[in-house]
Amino acid sequence: MRRTRVLTAVLALAAGLLTGGPPALAADAPEPATTLAADTYTWKNARIDGGGFVPGIVFNRSEKNLAYARTDIGGAYRWQESTKTWTPLLDSVGWDDWGHTGVASIASDSADPDRVYAAVGTYTNDWDPGNGAVLRSTDRGASWRKADLPFKLGGNMPGRGMGERLAVDPHRNSVLYLGAPSGKGLWRSTDSGASWSQVTAFPNPGTYVQDPGDTSGYASDNQGIVWVTFDESTGTPGSATRTIYVGVADKENAVYRSTDAGATWQRLAGQPTGHLAHKGVLDAENGHLYLAYSDTGGPYDGGKGRLYRYATATGAWTDISPVAEADTYYGFSGLTVDRQRPGTVMATAYSSWWPDTQIFRSTDSGATWTQAWEYTSYPNRENRYTMDVSSVPWLTWDAHPSPPEQSPKLGWMTEALEIDPFDSDRMMYGTGATVYGTENLTDWDDDATFTVTPMVRGLEETAVNDLASPPSGAPLLSGLLDIGGFRHTDLTKVPSMMFTQPAFTATTSLDFAEAGPDTVVRVGNLDSGPHIAFSTDNGAHWFAGTDPSGVSGGGTVAAGADGSRFVWSPQGAGVHHTTGFGTSWSASSGIPEGAVVESDRVDPKTFYGFTSGKFYVSKDGGATFTASPATGLPSGDSVRFKALPGAKGDIWLAGGASDGAYGLWHSTDGGQSFTRLPGVDEADTVGFGKAAPGASYQTVFTSAKIDGVRGIFRSTDQGRSWTRINDDAHQWGWTGAAITGDPRVYGRVYVATNGRGIVYGDTSDTGGGDDGGSGTDPGPDPEPEPTGACVVTYEITNQWPDGFQAQVRVTNTGSKTWNGWSLSWSFTDGQRVSQLWNGAHTQSGSAVTVRNTDWNGTVAAGSSVGFGFTASRSAANPDPAAFHLDGRACTVT
Repeated sequence: MRRTRVLTAVLALAAGLLTGGPPALAADAPEPATTLAADTYTWKNARIDGGGFVPGIVFNRSEKNLAYARTDIGGAYRWQESTKTWTPLLDSVGWDDWGHTGVASIASDSADPDRVYAAVGTYTNDWDPGNGAVLRSTDRGASWRKADLPFKLGGNMPGRGMGERLAVDPHRNSVLYLGAPSGKGLWRSTDSGASWSQVTAFPNPGTYVQDPGDTSGYASDNQGIVWVTFDESTGTPGSATRTIYVGVADKENAVYRSTDAGATWQRLAGQPTGHLAHKGVLDAENGHLYLAYSDTGGPYDGGKGRLYRYATATGAWTDISPVAEADTYYGFSGLTVDRQRPGTVMATAYSSWWPDTQIFRSTDSGATWTQAWEYTSYPNRENRYTMDVSSVPWLTWDAHPSPPEQSPKLGWMTEALEIDPFDSDRMMYGTGATVYGTENLTDWDDDATFTVTPMVRGLEETAVNDLASPPSGAPLLSGLLDIGGFRHTDLTKVPSMMFTQPAFTATTSLDFAEAGPDTVVRVGNLDSGPHIAFSTDNGAHWFAGTDPSGVSGGGTVAAGADGSRFVWSPQGAGVHHTTGFGTSWSASSGIPEGAVVESDRVDPKTFYGFTSGKFYVSKDGGATFTASPATGLPSGDSVRFKALPGAKGDIWLAGGASDGAYGLWHSTDGGQSFTRLPGVDEADTVGFGKAAPGASYQTVFTSAKIDGVRGIFRSTDQGRSWTRINDDAHQWGWTGAAITGDPRVYGRVYVATNGRGIVYGDTSDTGGGDDGGSGTDPGPDPEPEPTGACVVTYEITNQWPDGFQAQVRVTNTGSKTWNGWSLSWSFTDGQRVSQLWNGAHTQSGSAVTVRNTDWNGTVAAGSSVGFGFTASRSAANPDPAAFHLDGRACTVT
């Protein structure tokens, strides 16, 4: 991804993210103090497939087809071989711990493949208010326990493609090492990641910073200890590996070694200087440590680089670079060896942005090399590969470059490169936008072409700025960082192309005309060119508008209800208005620069604005605004508001900060006055969807904290009561940018995440409104009082050789509300529950009982409640045959 990924993401964070309070230090969050109604939702991604930087891919060395990927802001994933997809592993990260969606490193335990570790934390400067942590799992990432660290980690910092910083001792897997940034040194755990202490004997915490003059702390941080590699030939099972190599961000002292299991350390003698060692990969069979060097830490920069081979037995260094240093304009980073064919090594020119990245391959330990593409007669080139991106067609970027550039590109920011240790034909590599791979790699050696395809399905890594669901046409329009945005006509399919003509590097705001949703407008950031675009066919095709003088960024935009006029509040210029499609703009009066703007969804001449605690109203198409007399609104600018479709002057406003007014407000008089909704402690987004059956008012959705509980909430009665519709397993870190319901599907909601793409949820509730809302704490373990019939759905959502994950949904098909519930069943093949969420469980032998928590005990007639769990299993793993609710049999579907 481009540098805008970092900067615009942080701007989004600064707009509201840092108001969420300090990260929780306890491994388990406390139960909420009050009762909230709950509904069971099914959550999926609107498919984009990729969209962000994948800096690390890790294969387990002892179990075939077990692989993990880490992203810089979007969590970690596990490969699912049966479906050729990636399963997200960190969706349980909550609002207060949002920084733990940035994964600085990941490690898979080859001695015990069920164990996996993730070093998490997004920024080392004050953009992230919390420290880093090491998450540990004994069920392949289905559930996690957390060890907090006394320092920050930087999953989205410069140097994040170097690594891996986290490593498990292959012979004594209770021992792990972690390289820290920010001068914090080398750390070790001897209890399988439960606790950590600094290796005080390690002599060098690193010296390299990208830009010492950066006052934000982002580019001026010491990149620290960047990789750890064990020499498995120097140990036996049960005893700590004796020889360990560590890479340090120091151009003069890049590699250190211990030969006594980490007791003492020495700088490797004779090592090259002047560059940083991005990776250190050991071929223990041949006794070769391969090192990829660049003159900078990456992942965007790098002008020179080298490849070296170190003979572990003799200490000899050999420059094995495939080209002379004078001919490099890039650094090396991606580095891998073929475990099935010792002597085969591959590397990437990660920072070769133009005309393309380069991949190098040697089958003789680096003595000679071939490359993925070569010039025939410049600018023409010959490729050893073919590319098929038909599964993710937008990867062409609708580009039609002149040679030597091609579309699609082989990649950029290619710092992750791995040959499957069990299959010489399979290779995966990460780019700034996707994971590519091949399954016929060895054709390279036969002078035949190998095929490169996206291997990214299930890995959704976009950061979302805005969402819109029109009443007709495509169900979803999105504004994204880095890749602009999409028009989804089918949520289960990858759109053919992102928004183009122009293609923004980030779409910051979009809107449609409520009465004529074929008219759509979007604004965004672009290095050069217009910052606004219009569509007259519901976003299928676009044409550029004209910027007012001084515009430097997208800002926010609003379309009049009939599409005849627009109001735009861009960065770098004041609020402007226009009739028609932006061929000329006039400055609006009475409203400050930088205000957030929206339109009334009924009156085409009424527009609204907000900034610095003041609400503004225009009744003449945006020409003049008048400040509302409303008081008590948030004083800062971390506010999002929307007008209700079909009702003139009905406005909902969310936002604020923890040191001032923070919540959800409602106006029914066009913003002249606002009423704060009781019970809503904090709110950051608001949106509307189809009304519930029998309800006259549209469904309201918000990302909020209500009665002490953070989550995604729904109300079908104008905010008098609320239903939390997500659960602890589905939180996605920060969800404060945008939310909208679907005007055509009751209960459907689209949620913006900061790195996990567009998440959408569908309810199991057939309607009838929300039951209850906030109420009195019923106390611990209320007696279940279910009456009437019940239906149970039991679904295994994931499984591995000795474990599985399941989801259970219980529907109240009777006529009375349950005030507390208890569900029981028996396993028939020795399964045992290891962790359960959204309920409290006990197990005696084969018998399992699950009771409600204190926030999901109330289940109205016709509604459902759900919980999930992980468990151990045998080979068969049959489903339970029967379920009983308070002793009465349920129907099983």
